[in-house]
This record gives sequence, C-alpha cells and structure tokens, in this order.
Amino acid sequence: MIDATYDWPAAGQAWFDLPESVRAGMVAAGAEHWAEIFHGRATYNKQWRMARPPVLTAESYRMMVAVVDRLAQLLLDAAQRRARTAGELAGLLGVDPVDTRMLPTDEPLGAHLLAAVRPDVLLSDGVPRVVEFNIDSSIGGVLDADTVLDRFTRVYRERGLLDAVPMGPAPSAMDTRFAAIRATLGLPEGAVVPLLLDFEADYPGLDDPDLMRRVLAPVTERAARFGLVMPIEAVTSVSVADDGGPLVAGRPVDGVFRLFVLNRVTRGPGLDALETLVLSGRLPAFTSGAAWLLGNKQLLAWLWSDLDRLDANDQAIVRRHLPRTELLTADGYDTAVAGQHDLVSKPADGSAGVDVVIGRESDADTWREALRRGIDRGGYILQEYAHADVVPMDFVHIETGETVTEEVPYSIAPYLFGRELANACVRSGFPGCEGVLNLSRGVLLSGIMLTS
Repeated sequence: MIDATYDWPAAGQAWFDLPESVRAGMVAAGAEHWAEIFHGRATYNKQWRMARPPVLTAESYRMMVAVVDRLAQLLLDAAQRRARTAGELAGLLGVDPVDTRMLPTDEPLGAHLLAAVRPDVLLSDGVPRVVEFNIDSSIGGVLDADTVLDRFTRVYRERGLLDAVPMGPAPSAMDTRFAAIRATLGLPEGAVVPLLLDFEADYPGLDDPDLMRRVLAPVTERAARFGLVMPIEAVTSVSVADDGGPLVAGRPVDGVFRLFVLNRVTRGPGLDALETLVLSGRLPAFTSGAAWLLGNKQLLAWLWSDLDRLDANDQAIVRRHLPRTELLTADGYDTAVAGQHDLVSKPADGSAGVDVVIGRESDADTWREALRRGIDRGGYILQEYAHADVVPMDFVHIETGETVTEEVPYSIAPYLFGRELANACVRSGFPGCEGVLNLSRGVLLSGIMLTS
C-alpha cells in the first residue's frame, strides 16, 4: 500500500545535498558543452539552455511513480464504473468517433490500456500534484529527455564528476517503451514495427521529413537492441495489400507504433488505410485508440465525484496529489467567477497548453470570457490551482555563454511504459518565462538524475 503521508523532500533538496564541488563541476560542464548536449532537441527557445538537469532522490522518484501509477488505475476504475467499452466511454465524453480516428468502439476497457502513461506533475511545497494525465502512445518528449540526459551523463563521466557521488541517470524511457511495445503487441524477435508520424503536424522539425528521420535515427538504432525493426515512416505511406494485409512504404509490417494524436492527425488515404487495418484487427498498433480516451480530463472530475466510493488510503492519495477537479457547467458559472483566483480552466481533450486559462494570471473579463467559451463549447473542466514551487536552476545564455542561477518552476512528467518506472521529461521554466510550462512557450526539456 502506498504511504499517503509520505514526507516529501523540498523541491531542489537533492541538488543541494550534493557536494559543492560536484555542483560547480556539473554547471561548468553544461556551460561548456550545452551546444552538443541540446543539439537536435526540440525547443522553441532561442535564448537559454539548461546548464544541468534536475536532480531527485531515487526514493522520492520511486514514490512519485507509485503515486501516479495508482492514480492512473483509479482513473480507469472511474471510467469502468460508467462504461464497458471504448464506444460507450467516447459517448459519455462527447468524443466524436468520426472526427477522432482509430477508435475501436467495441473494445472493452481494461488495464491493458495503461501501457503508456505520462502524467504532468507539479511540485507544490515539495508534494507532487498531478494536473493531468497523458495516456496514449503519442506522448512525446521521450527521445529529447533520454538524449539530453545521456549527453549530460557522458560529459560528467568524462570529467569524473560521478565517481565520488551515488548519482546516475534515471532508466531509459526509450528502452522501457520498446520493451512495452513488444510485450503489449506480442511481437517476435525481428518484428517490423514502423514509427508512424504525421509530417504535416505542428511540431519542431516535422516540416522537414528527411531531417526528422535523421533526428529520430537513434530511435531506430535503440529499437534494434530490443528485437524491433523500426523505420520512421509517414502516415501517408500506409496502404492495404491485395490480400488485405498491411503495407507501410510498400513493405509488409507486423505492427505500428503510432506517434500522432487521434483528433489532430491530417486526413488522407494513408490514414484511412491505417484506420481500416487497425480496426479490422489486421494490424496491431501501440497503443489502442481506446487508451487515448483515458487521458480526457473529465475523468479527473469523475474521480473526484467518486471519492466516497474509494477506500480511505485512496481517498487520501487523491486529496493530496490530485487538485480538485470538476466539470465546467452553466450552473457553476457564478461560483467559478467568484473563485477565479483559485481556479484554472482547461479543455478536457486539449494538449500543448491550448486554451488553458489560469484565473489568477487573468483579468476578470478574460476569465469570464474563458468560462463562457468553455460552457458554450462543452467538455471543459475547472481545476484547483496548484502552484509550482520555484527551484533554483542553472542556465547558460546562448549568445554570451554566461551562466545564471534563477528560481523557476518546472513540471516533472514520469514515463510509465508497461507500468514500469522510467526516465521523466522535465519541462523547465527559464529566466523570464510565463506560468504555463509547455514546449510551444519556450520551456526547456531534460531528463532527471537520481541520487541514492
């Protein structure tokens, strides 16, 4: 049983517990090698890079992962109390199976849908607070988090900085995901499983497919270690063979790894063929489209409304680690206006920080407009504001090479593939950053170092 009263260390404490000489050496190494450490990694930030990765204790990180894994199970339970199949759940959530592709409406809801989970966690007074769950194969940041962490680690080892301290990188999220793909799809050694991308989506580098394939070459190389042949291919390259089997780029395949979002993928014959093959059972996909439904933020509100149905320990976990969440409705408009300072409005099926409005960072007119917009559109939630602890972090200025220490917020997004602990994607603020921590707003990505 998870200890719901666990004494969480202060944010940043693990960093300050390191010897001063090690801390200084890590920052100096990052300042000297930032260009190679972050080469090819996704960011819109043109001014700053992290001079070091965040550091957590291994014990507190294991506890964080245990908490978020339990919350993911409780979200699934909340869905199962209301629906038996993905189609029933989609109906309750107001998700259109036509606009949202590859939804297997007859698929039963079950634990197999938790094969790829990445919650977004803020530290508030040192306590992890989960503001949303991403549950789907399309969760991003894995390559960036692993690669940046690997490069930091290599530089540190070359300088002997890890020789005197019990510290090392978190387990590879890429490797954990490859193991989950094989296990989930039941694939044999040597299975051909293309990574499918929507090259017309809005993400750094996707406008240049050849460049993106070079950037993602490490994924193909690492996948081979796990017995997977994983070329990088476009959704547009999928077709149906004469015998009804799947083809990707003209080649028979054993499965696909879907790295695009179901309701934001570009339409076309390739997507139509993919949907036909997957929904007919001819082509196994990681993950099922049903998993994506579990990331809808309405489930957070359902879990809060079901609180009395949970045992005492699970109730304590929800209260401590999941900000109070409710559906945004016309009946609650006046209460939401009055509670502006303590609330955040979000689209339940949104991502990338789109249309997230933080009450205390908005004027009264903007807040009311956001509430009315959410009520008119439907499918929005109100969530208790969870403040993010500001933590001293070290940065290097791209143009001058100057290093600065600045107190900034960051979010921690632990990866759970096959419900196994792996690296996390840390989205760090930077000097002068805004309150919403998202790639489109210039945040910086890294993995985490763990101390024992």
